[in-house]
Amino acid sequence: MATSRELEWTTTGKEVVDAFADYVKGRTFLITGPSIGGIGEETAYALSLAQPTALFLAGRNISKVQPLIDRIHATNPSIAVHFIQLALDDIQSVRRAAAAILALNVPLDVIINNAGIMFCPFALTPQGIESQFGTNHIGHFLLTNLLLPAMRQGGRIVNVSSSGHFFSGIRFTDPNFTKGYDFVDAYGQSKTANILHALSLAERLRDRNIKAYSVHPGSISTGLQVHITPETVAPAIARAKETWPREFVATSLERERKTLEQGCSTTLVAALDPALDQHNGAFLYDCQLANHLVADHAKKLEDAERLWKLSEELVNGTFTP
Repeated sequence: MATSRELEWTTTGKEVVDAFADYVKGRTFLITGPSIGGIGEETAYALSLAQPTALFLAGRNISKVQPLIDRIHATNPSIAVHFIQLALDDIQSVRRAAAAILALNVPLDVIINNAGIMFCPFALTPQGIESQFGTNHIGHFLLTNLLLPAMRQGGRIVNVSSSGHFFSGIRFTDPNFTKGYDFVDAYGQSKTANILHALSLAERLRDRNIKAYSVHPGSISTGLQVHITPETVAPAIARAKETWPREFVATSLERERKTLEQGCSTTLVAALDPALDQHNGAFLYDCQLANHLVADHAKKLEDAERLWKLSEELVNGTFTP
């Protein structure tokens, strides 16, 4: 049994933390995208209930994170909570954020790459990368690599992906959609990248005993859907019903949406459950292993390696963890 069968789609983050409280107490966690009204907020708050040593909350604006910091300190004022200014779509901002974290000289136990954007109009990052790929993958790729020197052995990295990875594999010859933009494919490419990135990390960090996982949190109403209207989402839903596994269609599109408290639970299982040590690189959904729900284009180590090389080129750096 990889995870407790008592954990399933209605499980809340608090219930996961209660189950694995010993793996929270005294540890340090970094969460990207902790703005109020999202699963990052609930991920951080649930962790705060079990006595972590420190929480690093990395987001674009302090105004969107301060209410979470106040909420955490109202429950437990002893937790060290650090806001880190981070714009994932800007490589220079990512480098500044990593430097700020490293300067505090606090060992990291878990990195949760949670932040993301979805179905956006075409835009390029300051470095000329398609915005969904740049924000959802490239920013996290660089941040994670820059922070690896601070990670303890036995640590974990969790990439929040999506069932939407089925929409597209990696467009290795045209990741920027220079021949015509499709916002659904662009989102799918970025979510496939999250899965392949976790596979690469699992392989490359094996000797350091650092594990990596990717998750689909489920269908949840959050600020992520800011660009979604009935008109824009209808074609995507039609495509999903034709191409996704039936299990994903039934649970992501036809089942009632998860609450924010439920939406963070699979991320927390990936971050905390010791039973997953034997499943390095795995994909999780509804608090359980779900490798059978990964698209073929997100499974191959050779594609993960190609993505790693492409990502290095885009950030102008070489990383050998």
